[in-house]
Amino acid sequence: MANLSGRSRQENTYDAIVVGSGITGGWAAKELTEKGLKTLVLERGPMVRHLEDYPTAMTDPWDTKYPQGKLPASQLKATYPVQSRTGYTITEYTKHFFVRDDENPYTEEAPFDWIRSYQVGGRSLTWGRQSYRHSPMDFEANARDGIAVDWPIRYEDLAPWYDYVERFIGVSGAKEGLAHLPDGQFQPPMEMNCVETAFKSRVEGRFAERRITMGRTAHLTEPTEEQLSLGRSKCQHRNMCMRGCPFGGYFSSNSATLVAAERTGNLNLRPNSIVTSLIYDAKAGKASGVRILDAETLKEEEFYAEVIFLCASALNSTWILMNSTSSRFENGFGNGSDQLGRNVMDHHFRVGAKADVEEFADKYYSGRRPNGIYVPRFRNLGDAATARKDFIRGYGYQGGASRPTWDRDLGGEGFGASRKAALTQPGPWIMSLGAFGEMLPYADNRVTLNQAVKDKYGLPTLSAKVTIRDNEKAMRKDMQAAAVEMLEAAGFKNVQAADMGYSPGLGIHEMGTARMGRDPKTSVLNAHNQVHECKNVYVTDGAAMTSASCVNPSLTYMALTARAVDHAVQAKRKGEL
Repeated sequence: MANLSGRSRQENTYDAIVVGSGITGGWAAKELTEKGLKTLVLERGPMVRHLEDYPTAMTDPWDTKYPQGKLPASQLKATYPVQSRTGYTITEYTKHFFVRDDENPYTEEAPFDWIRSYQVGGRSLTWGRQSYRHSPMDFEANARDGIAVDWPIRYEDLAPWYDYVERFIGVSGAKEGLAHLPDGQFQPPMEMNCVETAFKSRVEGRFAERRITMGRTAHLTEPTEEQLSLGRSKCQHRNMCMRGCPFGGYFSSNSATLVAAERTGNLNLRPNSIVTSLIYDAKAGKASGVRILDAETLKEEEFYAEVIFLCASALNSTWILMNSTSSRFENGFGNGSDQLGRNVMDHHFRVGAKADVEEFADKYYSGRRPNGIYVPRFRNLGDAATARKDFIRGYGYQGGASRPTWDRDLGGEGFGASRKAALTQPGPWIMSLGAFGEMLPYADNRVTLNQAVKDKYGLPTLSAKVTIRDNEKAMRKDMQAAAVEMLEAAGFKNVQAADMGYSPGLGIHEMGTARMGRDPKTSVLNAHNQVHECKNVYVTDGAAMTSASCVNPSLTYMALTARAVDHAVQAKRKGEL
């Protein structure tokens, strides 16, 4: 690459660079700009503007090309063979928010489902929005069990940042007073329907250790003045969240953090900018900037800053580090521990049970609530009553009750007035529970850089070899059995257990590939999310996770990011970077 002139370098220099604009990138941008730093956000995908670029947000089902928006199997196989494995992500309504697999290859040495969203806002536009804190037990788990390495922080270090993040994003939920599921700064919870209320009463009456609560979700139910000032409003219960929410009822970078960042006047957002590597200044002993490939012009450019935040998602941030080699970092940037790319974790799921509910035939509910109930972990809580001998750690359930609507049987027999009349009546009540279990960090569950397989830009790709082990398999048996046990205890009928199989990645909670730790010899990041070997580079997305807990991780990513920015800004002002 030709050397930039002094003027060009000056024009391409910022106080801070953030790579990625999703859940953590948006938070890094907000915090850095609000603290006065001129910040460049580099996003590899195209621009998505709040309100303007949600093309299907108001599309009615009768206006789709295909029934219920379901794309033909041939199109899915040719273009979205991986993204469609979820069974719900790729439809006419949402396909523009997910990558084309034919243009973004990777290698599966073992089955691994990598679900990706490359655009401004990233997966904050399509995430499940369940928002739970990791507990004191979670931060101590590795040390207690002698697994992998210890977290370099504890719950008390992150608690004020959980508070801070929850107040801004807006989390609706109920306080339960459980040590293993810490309460937060909640807006009023959404309401359970009549079946869920009966399930709660009956299960809690039968099992003292089990609690049924409303899902804690990043949807506004009682917006604050700050949230209203950003243009957000109360959740409308449309349950069309993955199309982009024009009401700003759920939290996304596009409706909240990037809006706040832009209002400071300190934000420069550059889409279509694929960061290919970090620039290491051997004389200064730190990173001086990043190299990018413009996705539209294919032109290479360099940008410079004193502080760099990698927030590109776990595997993409790790790809950047792996692809950033130099005489000092021959095996990848900051990889003196050889832990970069290792310890891949996810949450294993697709196991549980469902049942028919013969009661409440005269009851229904209003709207399409974008949330369900939550059953917090009740195994291995540190006492004899909940201890298991067949596995360590635990799991929780997400689920709910509903009645199938008019589109439940569009392919069935019949026509005319009688058929139409039948479809105006709701179907029978169905109750389901699906478990999400903790996956342990294994050093040989890893991704590596694959120079033999290139993407459409000629860049190397990743190869993944990740599997679940005996602990997860034993846990899955209990996840299924306990779901059946609870549905039967509630008096529901025709209880059907299921384990539909699981491949790592499908939980879309990939974590751990640049873990935090106390020792540079066994971890990539320190207690402030700094790369041990290069203190002006921070990694705050899922790559930083040391263990997985069994709860959805995005709230923890956000809290870690806000905390890391606070540290970075103070360190910069003290001249420590």
